[in-house]
Amino acid sequence: MSSIPSSLDTTAGHLPEGTGAGDADTLEQEAATWAVRCNAGLDAQGQAALQAWLAADARHAPALDAMRASIASVQNLPAQDLARLRAGLPQRQVQVQAQRPRFWQTWLRPFAPHAATALIAVAVVGAGWFGWWVQPSFEQSYASQRGQQLMATLPDDAASGSTVQLDTSTRLTARLYRNRREVELSDGQAMFSVHSDPSRPFQVLAGDLRITVVGTRFSVRHTAQGLGAGHTVVAVEEGKVKVERLQRDTDPAQQAPALVLLTAGQMLEGGSAQDASLGTVTEVAPAAVAQWRSGRLSFNRTPLAQALAEFERYGPTGLVVRDPAVAALPVGGSYGLNQHQRFAEFLPHLLPVRLVKHDGVTEIVAR
Repeated sequence: MSSIPSSLDTTAGHLPEGTGAGDADTLEQEAATWAVRCNAGLDAQGQAALQAWLAADARHAPALDAMRASIASVQNLPAQDLARLRAGLPQRQVQVQAQRPRFWQTWLRPFAPHAATALIAVAVVGAGWFGWWVQPSFEQSYASQRGQQLMATLPDDAASGSTVQLDTSTRLTARLYRNRREVELSDGQAMFSVHSDPSRPFQVLAGDLRITVVGTRFSVRHTAQGLGAGHTVVAVEEGKVKVERLQRDTDPAQQAPALVLLTAGQMLEGGSAQDASLGTVTEVAPAAVAQWRSGRLSFNRTPLAQALAEFERYGPTGLVVRDPAVAALPVGGSYGLNQHQRFAEFLPHLLPVRLVKHDGVTEIVAR
């Protein structure tokens, strides 16, 4: 069985004699932060800030080298040693806070007494360590009301940021990191026009799907009611997107292909979280992507109940259907978002139904 080394080779990071404990802790934290950022990749602005930090003090460069060496050393430790290090961490939520700079050292000094133990602890904890050091540079939640549409511009580029157009009753949260851009769509549908930045991919999380792009125009729908309720629909108007299922607690051998590439004119309707299939890819005219932007709804052999639920997303219709056989009748056509009354008036001419008004609502019943 391997053993945890009593010390890591970090002699390059020894601080000059006379350095106070407080200064050492501050330098340790700053070097750890820069080591993590360098490991993830820096943009031009980040590189300039790093050079300014290195030039500010002769101790910065060797401290940074020591921190980066510590990352490599910890990553090369055997799995059982990493487990032993992890077991030495406190059994509670851990946060690195400036007012408690020596917290990590107290817990891990028996394993790695060098000043780089703060970074070692973060690296040992696992895949989430990067998020503890690099927080989103921008985070904002957006919500449109019933019957409302909103346009939001994300500050991911000084000249022309990416835009998100929210349809009715849509909730999402945008987060911008140094190495990626992320939008979590909780409910509703949105159209994305993404500014190209290969160093910071744009990701949309909807249901249990992740959609990744570099620069394109596409729509994502994930609603609790209406068309395809509970499913996630991705349609590409321009460019390409990668769709993959977020990791699930199932046997990988039982899962369908985990990744699909969509190009302009393609649409994927993902299954619900309980389905094994990633989804079905079909053709769609680019001009038909997100027709709600132009104030239209389109139905193609859509069950009547779903069509009514879709109208309800934009406002109260006063229309109800209680007979399951009537609810399943297929309807088609294109209508304005608020043309539910016109839609209802057409139904008796298209289907074997009639309209009955009672108790303040109009019920669609079999004829």
